[in-house]
Amino acid sequence: MNQYIDHTNLKPTSQKADIIKLCEEAKNHEFKSVCVHGGYVSLCAQQLKGTHVEVCAVVGFPLGANTIESKAFEAANAIENGASEIDMVINISKVIEGDKEYLVKEIAAVKAAVGKHVLKVIIEACLLSDEQKVLATECVVAARADFVKTSTGFSTGGATIDDVKLLSKTANKHIQVKAAGGVKTYADLEAMIDAGATRIGTSSGIALLQGKKTDNSY
Repeated sequence: MNQYIDHTNLKPTSQKADIIKLCEEAKNHEFKSVCVHGGYVSLCAQQLKGTHVEVCAVVGFPLGANTIESKAFEAANAIENGASEIDMVINISKVIEGDKEYLVKEIAAVKAAVGKHVLKVIIEACLLSDEQKVLATECVVAARADFVKTSTGFSTGGATIDDVKLLSKTANKHIQVKAAGGVKTYADLEAMIDAGATRIGTSSGIALLQGKKTDNSY
C-alpha cells in the first residue's frame, strides 16, 4: 500500500525542516514520492539521493491560470532541479468553456517539457460537472500525459469515489488516476484504489497506514 502514496507537503508556511522531515518519513515508509513546491525540489533531491523515493513538483499550483509558456518553464525547471514527476493544474476556466484545443495544447506543451518523466494533470474535479470531468480527462489522454488527478486539495473539496470511478472509466487504461484530498481513513484509501486510483496524494499517509483517522484536507 505504501507505494500508492505521494507523501505531500504543499503548505505555504512549510520550512526547510518540515521538508527534510517529509523526506525522512518517505524513506522510512517507502512511499512512492514526496510532492512539494518547486522551490523545495533541489532540497528533496539531495535528501532522497540513492533511494527509490521520487521527487514530485507541482506546477501552476493551485489555480491553474498561468500561461502555457510559464507552466512549461516551471515544469522544465523542476526536472532540471531533480524532480522526476510533475503534477500540473489544468486551466480550469478552459475546461468549463469546453476549449479542448487549448487544453490539449497546454498539457502537450508541459509533457514535452518533462519528456520521459511522469506528468499528472490536476483537473480540480470539485469545480466541474461530470461532463466537464470527462472532457478534461479526454484532453489528458489526447495530450499523452500519464495521469489525471482529481484535486489540488486547496479548493472546495477533494477526491470522491464517484469521481475516481468516472475518471478511471473515461481514461479506459490509457492513463492512470491519482486521487488527492478527501482520504481520511485507511478504508478510504482502499476504496479509492478499488475505484481505480493507482496513486494517492496525501499529507497523512503515515496516519492512514496506522489506521488513524485524519481531518487534513490533503
